[in-house]
Amino acid sequence: MTLDRAVLAFAGVMVLLSVVLTMFVSPYFVWFTVFIGVNMLQSAFTGFCPAAMIFRKLGISPGCAF
Repeated sequence: MTLDRAVLAFAGVMVLLSVVLTMFVSPYFVWFTVFIGVNMLQSAFTGFCPAAMIFRKLGISPGCAF
């Protein structure tokens, strides 16, 4: 698995987790979903992604985007 796919998979899991938390725990978890979306948007424009930095340190091979 490349770094790009790991970041996309992680983002997808976090979005799904935040939706489940919003539905079953508290509606305020929708702000977690908003945070994830904003982070993905800024990453698209700046190329800076904290998750990619963490995955890179864990030894996942680099991809095209990160």
